[in-house]
Amino acid sequence: MMKNTALTDLHISLGAKMVPFAGFNMPVQYSGINDEHETVRNGVGVFDVSHMGEFILKGEKALDLIQKISSNDASKLYAGKVQYAYIPNETGGIVDDFLTYKIDDTTYLLVVNAANIEKDWNWISKYNTYGVEMKNISDETSLFAVQGPKAAEALQSLTDIELASMEYYTFAKGTFAGVDNVLVSATGYTGAGGFEIYVANKDARKIWDAIFEAGTPFGIKPIGLGARDTLRLEMGFCLYGNDIDDTTSPIAAGLGWVTKFTKDFVNCENIKAEKEKGTAQKLVGFEMIERGIPRHDYQIVDAEGNVIGRVTSGTQSPTLKKSIGLGYVNTAFAKEGTEIYISIRNQKVKAVVKKAPFIK
Repeated sequence: MMKNTALTDLHISLGAKMVPFAGFNMPVQYSGINDEHETVRNGVGVFDVSHMGEFILKGEKALDLIQKISSNDASKLYAGKVQYAYIPNETGGIVDDFLTYKIDDTTYLLVVNAANIEKDWNWISKYNTYGVEMKNISDETSLFAVQGPKAAEALQSLTDIELASMEYYTFAKGTFAGVDNVLVSATGYTGAGGFEIYVANKDARKIWDAIFEAGTPFGIKPIGLGARDTLRLEMGFCLYGNDIDDTTSPIAAGLGWVTKFTKDFVNCENIKAEKEKGTAQKLVGFEMIERGIPRHDYQIVDAEGNVIGRVTSGTQSPTLKKSIGLGYVNTAFAKEGTEIYISIRNQKVKAVVKKAPFIK
C-alpha cells in the first residue's frame, strides 16, 4: 500500500503527475520539470516533501545517543542550529544521511529520508542504551520546502520570524499563517535559498493555501520531485539510494567534512583508518563534453574502454543546457579536468571531471 501525504488529493487536483517514491504517492511534476526548475532558480516554488521522516529524541542523554549514531559532532550545536551528518553502519557503509535540529539541551529533532524511516528508527533504537525517549512523528508531520531567491519576501507577511536574516542551517519557531509553534528552517536542497516549514498535518492545507496566496505576486508555483532532483544535482548534493547507500564508503563519497573523530561513534576506527589510507574510488562530478545523458548505473570507462567506475546520478541541467552527473571513479581519474567516458548504448561518450557545485 502506497502512503499519501496530507495533501495528495490537492496535488492530483492541481494536475500533478503522481509517481511512487519511497513508498509514497508523490507529485513528480506539474507544469514540467524545466519550467519548475527555472521557477525555483529565479523566483519561488513550493515542494511538498511531507514524505520525509521526523524523530524527536528527548532526555538528559539525548546528545549521547546522537553522538553514538552520528558521524558529526552534535556537541557543537546550540539551540536553533541544524547540522548535516550521516549514520555510519558497522560494515563501512551509510545507513542514511540526516539533519539534527537542536531544540534545547535535552530535545532534538532528527530529519531522515523517507525510504529509510523504519530502518533508521530501528538502528537508532538499537543503540539507545541511554534511556532516551524517542518519538516518531513522521506520520503526523507535513513539511513544505519553499525555495528560491524570492522565498523570504514571499513568506515574510505570514510570520513573526525574521526570515531575511535567518542564517543557513539555523531554524526558529514562531507563528506562521496564524498557526502557533511552527518550525521554520533554512537548510535548502536546491542551492536557491529558501525555507522549510514543519507543521502538523491538521494545519497543512491552511498553511499551503496561505503560502500560495502570499506568494501570488511573486509568481509562486508548486514544484515536483523531478525539479528537486535537477536542482540538487546542479549543486552536487548527494541523494540517498543513488549516490550513497549501505555499501558506499562515506570517505569515498566525500563526506569526510562531516566525519569528526573527536568522539566515539559507530565504526569510527575503521572509517578513520580508511580516511588515512585513502579509498580506491571517489565520488566526482562530471560534465558531458559530447551529447548524451548519463543515467544511474551507466558504466564510466577510460579512453581504452576499461571500466573505471559507474554513474550514480545524471541529468540534463536546465540551467547549463548540458548534461551533468555524479559517479564513482577510480581515484587516479578523480582529479578535476580529467577526461572520462560514459558508456551510453555501447558508445563511449566523452565527459570531464568537474568540481561541484556545477553552478555558482
